[in-house]
Amino acid sequence: MLSVKNNTNTIIIKNSKFITIIYQIDNIEEIDKYLKEVKNQYKNATHYCYAYILDSTSKCSDDGEPSGTAGIPMLEILKKNNLDHVLCIVVRYFGKILLGAGGLVRAYSRSVKECLENNIIELKEGLNIKITFSYNNLKKIDYILNNCIINKKTYNKDIIYDINITKEKYNELTNSNICTIEIIKSIYI
Repeated sequence: MLSVKNNTNTIIIKNSKFITIIYQIDNIEEIDKYLKEVKNQYKNATHYCYAYILDSTSKCSDDGEPSGTAGIPMLEILKKNNLDHVLCIVVRYFGKILLGAGGLVRAYSRSVKECLENNIIELKEGLNIKITFSYNNLKKIDYILNNCIINKKTYNKDIIYDINITKEKYNELTNSNICTIEIIKSIYI
């Protein structure tokens, strides 16, 4: 499955500024969260258009632009690149020059295409897990988890890691028998 690395790109067309922000997403709740963050970061923008694809669900919004001139072209670019688990938001600051329907379609499409350049990645099925292990296994654990995303480390009587891990690494960790594993949820990484 193809998705994206989080990225931002800005273009200016006839004094209008188009800021494209692309996120890799794992669930529907992240969409509202990222939209709120973007609206807070880019206050006073004229439009906050978006498109997303998450598993078999896709949706887009023109956010006040003429119907079909922003969200649909954005969504089509995402679909043409066979992307999934992706949210794309384009923030527009109106530059007081009308672009027309065709101009808007070209501007939103170009902004998304440029933001995607060199940012498409392949996602693998993975897990978010919590492992607990003793201090004497720290070096072994860190060796196995090389290149894994460790979200949080807690040091108490035992050590606890919150990790995003591929299925292959999970199997390796399971076979090591040096920790207890709690699966939190399935994810893509």
